[in-house]
Amino acid sequence: TQDPYIKSVLLYQLSYGILKNFPFRGCKYINQIVTHKTFFNFFLIYLHRLILQAFTFIFNSIMSVILQINLLKGLNNLSFGATTLDAETIFGKPEEVQTLDDPILEISSTVYHYWDKGFSLFFDNKNAKKFSSVEIDNDETLLFSKKIFDLKEQELIDLMKQHQFTLSDSEIQEWGEKRLSFDEAGLDCYFEHQQLSSINFGVVDEYNNFEFLPN
Repeated sequence: TQDPYIKSVLLYQLSYGILKNFPFRGCKYINQIVTHKTFFNFFLIYLHRLILQAFTFIFNSIMSVILQINLLKGLNNLSFGATTLDAETIFGKPEEVQTLDDPILEISSTVYHYWDKGFSLFFDNKNAKKFSSVEIDNDETLLFSKKIFDLKEQELIDLMKQHQFTLSDSEIQEWGEKRLSFDEAGLDCYFEHQQLSSINFGVVDEYNNFEFLPN
């Protein structure tokens, strides 16, 4: 229409309608924004937790493979004298638990086998089931920052000598393996076909003796 009066009335009605409906429409739009923002925040939190769990799993998997021999002290963060609960806290539940008795040596041990990780922990049943020794066949094991399973006999002897531990005894076992013993370090190393196959190490008593049930 060209009538100025009618135009002004129509514009008033139109503007009134827009202003009247704005609070409802505006709030609805704002609610949608808030809802989407809340959902996005929850999604970010969930994604963050998922990534953190993934990194934790990967880190624990890597760390569980790297074994560090601490002669006369323990394995990784598990010290000699620790409990089975301490072991489970650090390494998780064992895949198998076994009781070994030797009436001749008068030794009784509870053994936690971690087959997939390549080691077994021995707990002395006659000493409140305290952590006393370890048997290892994990190729990634470190001794003095060296991969011990990569070392030949003389290389191992030289490495131990560098840290003031001399070879105490060497013997061919009945089953064919050659044993190198470092009594002051509480360490026995078994070689088969000139390749290190397993390691035993543990606590040393006041008489400088150490005893193992494995092998």
